[in-house]
Amino acid sequence: MQVDKKHLIKALNASARDLQQDITMHYGLMASILEGEVDEKHLQHFLNVCPRCTREKHLEAAIREAIEILEESRKSFKSKQLEQLRIRLSRVLTERRL
Repeated sequence: MQVDKKHLIKALNASARDLQQDITMHYGLMASILEGEVDEKHLQHFLNVCPRCTREKHLEAAIREAIEILEESRKSFKSKQLEQLRIRLSRVLTERRL
């Protein structure tokens, strides 16, 4: 049980640190907007590092990995369901770019 508590505390600390970084970034963006100092270069930086974008990039990478694994195992497992899953995941990535 002690190991689980240590793991939980470590996860909570990491989460709190991430939240603090996000708050600091948000504060900087709002201050820049209010002071009229936002230009496209600064705004793009905030868009690139925003938590939602980061999460979407991780999800996209996970979907790509799943597609690759399904593609590699296609010959080993002749499953219509796995083939349909691979096709659906590929469509999700394609539609996201449109």
